[in-house]
Amino acid sequence: MKETPGEPSGTELPREESLRRRFSIHVAWTLLARMAMTVNSVVAGVIVARWLGAEGLGALAVLNVMVGTVAQLGSAGLPSANTYFISRDQTRLAAVALNSLVFALFAGGVLAAMLTALAWWQPSLFNSISPRLVMIAAVSVPFQLIMLLGLNIFLAVGRVDRFNLLDLASQAFVLVNAIFALLILSRGLWTLVSLNTAASILVSMMIVWLIGRQILGREEGRSSLARPSLRLFREMLRYGLKFHVSLLAAMLIFRADLLVVNHFRGAAEAGVYAVASQVAMMLMLLPGVIATLLFPRISAEEDASGRLTCLVSRHTAFVMLIVCLMAVPASFLLPLLYGAPFADVKVQLLILLPGVYLIGLESVLVQHFNATGLPLAIPLFWVATLLVNITLVLVLVPAYGARGAAVASTATYAMIFALVALYFRARTRRTISETLMLSGGEARELLTAVSARTLLKRV
Repeated sequence: MKETPGEPSGTELPREESLRRRFSIHVAWTLLARMAMTVNSVVAGVIVARWLGAEGLGALAVLNVMVGTVAQLGSAGLPSANTYFISRDQTRLAAVALNSLVFALFAGGVLAAMLTALAWWQPSLFNSISPRLVMIAAVSVPFQLIMLLGLNIFLAVGRVDRFNLLDLASQAFVLVNAIFALLILSRGLWTLVSLNTAASILVSMMIVWLIGRQILGREEGRSSLARPSLRLFREMLRYGLKFHVSLLAAMLIFRADLLVVNHFRGAAEAGVYAVASQVAMMLMLLPGVIATLLFPRISAEEDASGRLTCLVSRHTAFVMLIVCLMAVPASFLLPLLYGAPFADVKVQLLILLPGVYLIGLESVLVQHFNATGLPLAIPLFWVATLLVNITLVLVLVPAYGARGAAVASTATYAMIFALVALYFRARTRRTISETLMLSGGEARELLTAVSARTLLKRV
């Protein structure tokens, strides 16, 4: 019997099935970790909202977004470069890790100093947030960079357990610190931000220690290869900067609108929009997890045909549709949870939902290109989308506030999805239905699996 090109042969099917099961297990565990992190974040947000009000929550959200944005800006795409290069050649682990540590400490220190100087020089940019508070938050920037770079190393070497546990530990401190600072000590935003910075330092040091143990456990880690490599760093930087353009554009689209809302409409409205954005990000958990785990697998297998990406994206499209539909009635519960000042959060979330669905699908599809050399078209797509987003945000937010920001986000999410999906079709010759629609057999298989798990739980 003649084999279909691009499909696994009969002898490869058991291995393919085993890899698929392992991938599914990793997705399930990573999703559970992300869900636990989300619960921590939501509960912490409710505590801050109840004790510090919408303005306090808005200020904390702005500080967190600001530090996260600066860390992402300074990463130069190296977290993804770590995954890409180590997945393709495990002997590069030591050199990649040491390059990353040196870079994080140097670049992070410079960025922290620049952010602090900006807060003192132009305090109006931060509205009512004091420069001293910005300085405390800025101290965490180099340690945030270490976490970004280190977690991707665990992902590249297949230590999904450590990747999840350490990521979960860093997020758990958000809730622990909120409880300790606000409920136990009855202190304010200063104490909470200080504790969050201390937690970043602690978790980053744990990551460095565990990576060091991983390196020393390998033969090359104990040899002369265990040192920074300038040649390898240049290769990482070439790949990373291409990726960084896409990442930077996406990060600004996801996060900068909150800063614009804070600037034009104040911390209270920014606090409400922060909740809507947080819930939107929660709905992106599943595609984000799938994309994170799909990237190193495609990098290692070099699946240029797009077969694996199509398989995963079809299932993602089906599940995300159900998730977004369920979010519609749930959105009306948010004002009851957060309080009367957050009444508009339901409208903002409903505006964001179509964009959430499309950007979730895009995050999976684009891994095909990230893992196969990252063609220049992808960063260019993101730059074009960012320019459209900036225009829409600056036009809509002054007039319509947070609702305008939500409209701008959904429009630009739809734009980047369309660009990537059409490019994927052009490069792989896979039709849109083959990429995004489950076949009858796959739908039955998925429903059977869900029914079987439900029955086992009941038994």
